[in-house]
Amino acid sequence: MKKVQTGTVIEFYTNSCLVESNNQRIACTGLKNVVVGDVVDIELTQDTSKPSGKITKIYPRNSILKKIGPYKSKPLASNITHLCILVTSKPKTTKEFIDKYLVLASKFNLSVLLLNNKTDIEDNAIEELLNTYKDYEIIRISAKSGSNFQELKKWILGKSIIFVGNSGSGKSTITSKLIGKDLKTNKLSNNQGVHTTSISSLYKIDDVSSVIDSPGVRDIEISYLSKEEILTGFPEIFEASKKCKYNNCNHLNNDDCEVINSLKSNIIDSSRYQNYIKFIKNLENV
Repeated sequence: MKKVQTGTVIEFYTNSCLVESNNQRIACTGLKNVVVGDVVDIELTQDTSKPSGKITKIYPRNSILKKIGPYKSKPLASNITHLCILVTSKPKTTKEFIDKYLVLASKFNLSVLLLNNKTDIEDNAIEELLNTYKDYEIIRISAKSGSNFQELKKWILGKSIIFVGNSGSGKSTITSKLIGKDLKTNKLSNNQGVHTTSISSLYKIDDVSSVIDSPGVRDIEISYLSKEEILTGFPEIFEASKKCKYNNCNHLNNDDCEVINSLKSNIIDSSRYQNYIKFIKNLENV
């Protein structure tokens, strides 16, 4: 009878993966659609010089992050609790970037943290930007100086997070500090920043906390979501839309539109509204 044990997928390659089980790292062939973060059963292969095995079962996922295309979806990572959006002045994080990932977090039922990195750089515009998102959880740090880093470490306890941010926003530096291990990085040829070039990986901070790094998350688009999924990604607009006169209100020029009324009353931020309309129009152009 072959030995079966349970573990977590911590690295994923094109045709294989690495599973951590009983403090061992075991190279495995995978079932279809296995992703980093999956809890799996593996059947150990006997008589090999290095531990190896075959994944025989994927346990139900608490969450799944997918890249959605016109015809099918591609799973990227599972069992994530929080999407952590890096906000920096250099490189500049736009509200459109933030709103895109807030929509995705809503779609996949992930909690959100806005992580303002590089607070050692004074920039009043960042505070103005963050004020737009005051209803979301925000932590301010400087990964370079270590300022307020303990607050992030305390916050992450018991969570599994995935970072999203522009190249050069500090994802690798922050992850390295959290896990106590330097990650290999390569500088971009145009000097726009630094990015990690690796396969999808899960890094354990402790027994109950982890960081998932999946290069595919950079390429996720929202062009193939539904109008309803875009709308629910803007909670304040969604709530106002429930009071519109017409169920099919376009929130542009229909009579008695509560979204427009809330916009005029500054209950809804104008930049958030503009991004919502832009995302909806992009759907129509796909």
